[in-house]
Amino acid sequence: MRVLLIGANGYLGRYVADRLLADPAVQLTALGRGDDADVRFDLATGSPGALTRFLDAVHPGVVINCAGTTRGGARELTRHNTVAVATICESLRRSGCGARLVQLGCAAEYGPSQPGSSTAEDAVPRPGGPYGVSKLAATELVLGSGLDAVVLRVFSPVGPGTPAGSPLGRLAEAMRRAMQSGDSELKLGGLGVQRDFVDVRDVARAVHAASLSAAQGVVNIGTGRAVRLRDAAAVLARVAGYGGSLHELDGPGPNGYGNRPVPLGAIGAPRSEATSDQIAAAAAPPSYPYPDGCGAWQQADVRTARDRLGWRPRINLEESLADIWMEAACRI
Repeated sequence: MRVLLIGANGYLGRYVADRLLADPAVQLTALGRGDDADVRFDLATGSPGALTRFLDAVHPGVVINCAGTTRGGARELTRHNTVAVATICESLRRSGCGARLVQLGCAAEYGPSQPGSSTAEDAVPRPGGPYGVSKLAATELVLGSGLDAVVLRVFSPVGPGTPAGSPLGRLAEAMRRAMQSGDSELKLGGLGVQRDFVDVRDVARAVHAASLSAAQGVVNIGTGRAVRLRDAAAVLARVAGYGGSLHELDGPGPNGYGNRPVPLGAIGAPRSEATSDQIAAAAAPPSYPYPDGCGAWQQADVRTARDRLGWRPRINLEESLADIWMEAACRI
């Protein structure tokens, strides 16, 4: 199977490439802006005609788009997340290759959801920021293209390679600095939010499965379990061996987690089901919002991925966080 992978050097794309290269039945070609791509092409500025000619020459059976950006203003987000996808769709329509398209979407397309609920693919999207808007526009382009296509709405990806500027990346860096300087207390804010964290290697497995499947439309990729960022911090402290306390700045308060130090080692690992305390914490707006426009709570309904892709997550959050910590600990 010939596969064209776009965005192979990105956070998700690297693991998708690794997964595809491990399949002896896949002949992989990487297209991107970097010098290490097999073919250099900038989707944000390149013409559909040029990409069409390349598709006709390579004749892939599957095109996977992992390209995009999470940062920048509305114009940059639109150019890289929406215009780029419009170029892919138009090129595939013009081409005679008949390739299947696997587009990586994101949970930010849904926007905020009710605490305690699981978001299914038929939920009405209400993105809470320009990033989610740009990705939702791309999804609508794919769904309306008439192509053989599936959009994987990835919830909160974690694991090795997690960007240092992401909430968990910043948390690991703050903990590394605290341990390096011998601080017995770590002061952080906005840990009341809850997200559905899914390992990047499991995401790569889902992309591989989607490439081989006949599934169309939107498919959620997550674990089906929301975890409070504070509980993720407790797991991170455990794998890092940090014995200090966490002082949550401007935290919820009524549940006992706000405005006082709490020993990280005393907090248990995330539980599989939301409790009344978790739901109450999710309902209280954090002082430092999680930067995805999704409010205080998000949890995926992953039954479609199970039923149509035969996919389930395999890697638990503790392993993902251990890999994040290993990378943070190696920084000088």
